[in-house]
Amino acid sequence: MAFKPNYNQQRAERDRNKQAKKDAKLREREEAAQKRKTEPDGSPSPDAGEPAGEPA
Repeated sequence: MAFKPNYNQQRAERDRNKQAKKDAKLREREEAAQKRKTEPDGSPSPDAGEPAGEPA
């Protein structure tokens, strides 16, 4: 005989999986943003912040 479905447990498992996926995606996006902020040599990119030119 099959087990009686436990909907609360199933729902909790789906919620845990969804949150883990969201956390992983957020972590991945933060790492990509950090990588974009710095160049391979470790210096910030020249277009970040104020432009290097005459003030208007």
